[in-house]
Amino acid sequence: MEAVKQRSRWIYKQLREFREQSRFITPRQYKSGESHFYLGKQYQLKVIHDDTKPQGVKLLRGRLEVNTSESDLESIKFLLNKWYRFRANIMFEVRLQHILEQALWVETKPDIRLMTMRTQWGNCSPSGLLTLNTHLVKAPTICIDYVILHELCHLVEHNHSERFYQLLTQVMPDWEVVKERLDNMAVKFFE
Repeated sequence: MEAVKQRSRWIYKQLREFREQSRFITPRQYKSGESHFYLGKQYQLKVIHDDTKPQGVKLLRGRLEVNTSESDLESIKFLLNKWYRFRANIMFEVRLQHILEQALWVETKPDIRLMTMRTQWGNCSPSGLLTLNTHLVKAPTICIDYVILHELCHLVEHNHSERFYQLLTQVMPDWEVVKERLDNMAVKFFE
């Protein structure tokens, strides 16, 4: 029972800090010149209205170029989120494969499901399904690796026991630094 109380205090503290940080973030306008993240780097958004080219998003010369026939915020946001989801699908599979080379306790490659979440980066179901937050693709690769590794550790230890953290530390000795980096950047990755 004491562990539950301590965990609830930690969750409350994290939510309070997140709310405090988000007070200083201006809502996205999805207009040219705005800054967006991909794999930990900032890219300038450029909105183009060219009916001769297909609608979509391209990462080109340090910019995220969105071509759309619509000029409303929701259309641009939709195309950008669709692109992030597509890139997340590819990147998370690549990073999972990389981490599996070090996570020797994993016998079969787990499936990945993408979901947009507000309060967590990922989770692992009892059946071994990894659910990863699509916003995670905005974070540096090392942070993606940390979240995937964290969830893979749950295949062995379903809670955050001492054994869980030993396993995590065995593969990523500096995981605490990486986690702090991700936590400090989190507010920039959400809309």
